Amino acid sequence: MGKRKGEDALPLHRKGDGVAPRGRSVEFRLFKRWFPWLVPLFVVADVVLFVLTMYVNNCPKNESGLAKVEGVTSSSRCILRSELGRFSFQPIRQNPLLGPSSATLLKMGALALSNVVSGGQSWRMFTCIWLHGGVVHIFANMFSLILIGIRLEQEFGFVKIGMLYVISGIGGSLLSALFMQDSISVGASGALFGLLGSMLSELLTNWTIYENKLAALFTLVIIIVINLAVGILPHVDNSAHIGGFISGFLLGFIILIRPQFGYINNKNAPLVYQAPTKRKYKIYQLILLIIASILLALGFVVGLLVLFSGMNVSQKCSWCHYLSCIPTSKWSCSSSRSGTSCLSSQLGNQLNLTCEATNKMHTYNLQSPNATDTIYQLCVDLCS
Repeated sequence: MGKRKGEDALPLHRKGDGVAPRGRSVEFRLFKRWFPWLVPLFVVADVVLFVLTMYVNNCPKNESGLAKVEGVTSSSRCILRSELGRFSFQPIRQNPLLGPSSATLLKMGALALSNVVSGGQSWRMFTCIWLHGGVVHIFANMFSLILIGIRLEQEFGFVKIGMLYVISGIGGSLLSALFMQDSISVGASGALFGLLGSMLSELLTNWTIYENKLAALFTLVIIIVINLAVGILPHVDNSAHIGGFISGFLLGFIILIRPQFGYINNKNAPLVYQAPTKRKYKIYQLILLIIASILLALGFVVGLLVLFSGMNVSQKCSWCHYLSCIPTSKWSCSSSRSGTSCLSSQLGNQLNLTCEATNKMHTYNLQSPNATDTIYQLCVDLCS
């Protein structure tokens, strides 16, 4: 981001008769520099939870259950089973990100609309922020969090950045639940986009204290556009990205507002050199703060009311699904929107499954007719 006026150091003459000895000056920073510890703690917490998720997943156990089912192909084999044991990854067909099964993610707290609305599990809108779908997923998110989050925490402190991260993540979960109603969602992407959105609003509301502001604005907008554009690929929850970005953008106007440069310079100057008192904040900063506060509160209230009313927003907005995936000749978006859902019929140990997304059908012979986890894994494998 752009360099702030007086960011490096500003010389101040010592008190006395107003004249400091030649070569003597006192330096001060415009704003306090914080030691970053919360963002690294977030990274550690996410990694620990991912390891715990893989432990709970226990792919070899699921594989042994599937191996007893007639009709299951060799593609349903755990990846790196001999090297990682129970921490091995689900088959590529089930999880191309090298991670756990969808059933395990649901067990650990992934976001699923039916669980939130019908099951009374609103906490999933928070817990899903800390879960990740695989090694590729968590590496990309944690790398981005370190690059963006540590710098922001150094400038604004752990309280503000912690609030930004969590509220933006919940905002992303809310929009994801509204528009991705047939899929489960996990990941810190919404919270990360909230940090990006807050960087943009912070630059705009603190415009007067930056140098090279246009170059900084252009660079930041390009980064945001590229990251949002990636969200139109299949299997990427761009609804969470957009929800997190909007939440962080509005929240940045509220909690990242800075006093104007003239106010700080005058406050830290010796009494003999002080100019007439200036306002701490400019009028436009206060106007943006009020507007952002109203929009943020209104957005969360309306979003939660719509969510718990059971309204299917995707049916009301016929084009909104293009925000998350644009179909091309190279890929289809049907699987990314419809999630994993199968119609089943069972007679004794014989199970008939039909994937609702692809209409593929298959018959399996089960050793245990009540193996719910095994049936779910078969459905995931059939729909992959």
